[in-house]
Amino acid sequence: MLIEQILGAALTLLFLADIFLTVLYARAGTGLLAPLWNRMVWAVLRGVAKRAGRRRGTILSMAGPLIVVSLIGFWALGLTLGAALVIQPELGTAIRPSSGETPRDFVTALLVAGNSLSIVGGGNYAPHSTGTRLLFLMNSLIGASVLSLVLSYLVQVYSGLRERNALALTTDLMTGGTGDAAVMLARLMPGGKMDDATSELANLARSIAATKEAHHFYPLLYYFRFEEPRYAVSRFSFVLLDLITLIDTALDPHRYGSLRASAAVRSVAMGADMLIETLDANFPTVKGSPEDVAETWRLRQSFLAAVQTLRSAGIVVDADTIDGYLAERHRWEPRIRRVAPTLGYAMAEVDRRSVEARHRPEP
Repeated sequence: MLIEQILGAALTLLFLADIFLTVLYARAGTGLLAPLWNRMVWAVLRGVAKRAGRRRGTILSMAGPLIVVSLIGFWALGLTLGAALVIQPELGTAIRPSSGETPRDFVTALLVAGNSLSIVGGGNYAPHSTGTRLLFLMNSLIGASVLSLVLSYLVQVYSGLRERNALALTTDLMTGGTGDAAVMLARLMPGGKMDDATSELANLARSIAATKEAHHFYPLLYYFRFEEPRYAVSRFSFVLLDLITLIDTALDPHRYGSLRASAAVRSVAMGADMLIETLDANFPTVKGSPEDVAETWRLRQSFLAAVQTLRSAGIVVDADTIDGYLAERHRWEPRIRRVAPTLGYAMAEVDRRSVEARHRPEP
């Protein structure tokens, strides 16, 4: 066996291992080539988007579908190159056309390899030895298997995307389209009653768990970006984490202690936290900027605005827990600040309540 054929076999095994880890093993951060390829395509699109002006969001919204198409092409090219390296030395001897002379250039080897990966026999070229017959048979099995696996993978990716969008839209609708967790909490507890809050939060907890696992099994989901901020993972994760933080700190502990300790509330908190942690740990998120005194002041104003919203809804609050609220925000918000800009979202699009605080004069 020639060195060229050894390299071809190694290249084929490398791409098959990458497909196995990406499609079948399906864990964030485990791919060999796919994660690097996805990041490269994303970096190119971000570079183009920076020069696109108003169409920046539109270009970035194409990233997910383009990465899917390019990744499939990348895998197909890699397998074809590997097979071509194995096939080229056999051209003219063990692999010949039905008539005429046999070209022995690499382009012909690519043609034969591509055909053998899709149909047994390699088109007009046929194997004439036991080894090449087995090679063509193996190539056809690899081609058929990879095709079915990739199609199944795409179905799962888009199914996960639909579930994520449904969660994002549900969260946004529960805030009345404001993106304000205080408004969401006021709607969950009309008149200060928490009868429906637990069941609604339990439904959200199930959706969050499904979305978190979808990003863990299908990391490609991360690159699907929509122009509307309401669909951003950073946006609905922020709203849900802010919601739980308000429940833990702003609500009166004596009257609403059972809600704060409920499994639904704790599940939403842990699920949203784990989702953002997964994205922050496995994708090229940006370095967040340190918070300054003005930012801390805006967070305090944000808490006071939330308290006012809750009081207006008839909810008994404890406004003396502002330090606890700030401590919780400082714990989970830095990850949001790293994830959001990576997909082109400003914190003003994620943290809607603090936008109003920015326009209030500092004391």
